[in-house]
Amino acid sequence: MDAEQPTGVRYTRDVRVQDVGARVVLRRRHPEGGLGDVLGILESWAHGRLAVRRRDGVLVEVAEGDVVASKKVPPAPVRRP
Repeated sequence: MDAEQPTGVRYTRDVRVQDVGARVVLRRRHPEGGLGDVLGILESWAHGRLAVRRRDGVLVEVAEGDVVASKKVPPAPVRRP
């Protein structure tokens, strides 16, 4: 078991290359330790790197080997002004 994985938690990697264009959440390892999530649209998956566009427009690249868990999520709710 991964030392960072809480007891009783089972991580799954459900996102596939065919999910490019879908809204996803990736749980990834940080280089300095710990885990963090990236939520957004999976824009590409090539050469061992996933690119996710967050709601604020920032493109986050994640090495495939750093992904601990992933899944598709429903579209973001519509924000009212």
